[in-house]
Amino acid sequence: MKTIYDFEATQMNGQSLALSQLRGKVMLIVNTASACGFTPQFAGLEKVHQAYKDQGLAVLGFPCNQFGNQDPGSNQAIAQYCQVNYGVSFTMLEKINVNGPDAHPLYQWLCAEAPGLLGSKAIKWNFTKFLVGRDGRVIKRYASMDKPEKMAQDIEAALTSTH
Repeated sequence: MKTIYDFEATQMNGQSLALSQLRGKVMLIVNTASACGFTPQFAGLEKVHQAYKDQGLAVLGFPCNQFGNQDPGSNQAIAQYCQVNYGVSFTMLEKINVNGPDAHPLYQWLCAEAPGLLGSKAIKWNFTKFLVGRDGRVIKRYASMDKPEKMAQDIEAALTSTH
């Protein structure tokens, strides 16, 4: 049985990130876009990151251009946009696909572990969020419209849990 620690992703700087390096942390994983109606959620994600990073939360953003062509830029342009417009300091990874045959293996696993509404495994839109516990298992999937700030209670519960 796989856990999140079995996956790797590539950071914006081209360096590989083995998610096993985050063992013992709570993770909030989000597929992002720079030109979406939900793009202002970058501010909320940064706020959550700042509030809980010292308690063991790792926020991971994965840009994706599969929904309405809303993140067509290069990884460098996306990183600059997030920093300049939202002060993003949490980990942003290279642009990936989250649906279909070319979906990143991490997202294939996340969607299988926490199906969406009516059992749908596909990501419906930008800013779908997954909360992963310290044990590497998915706790909950959140819809695009669920604001990061509204997840504080679940994040706090995950941070204080031994699972």
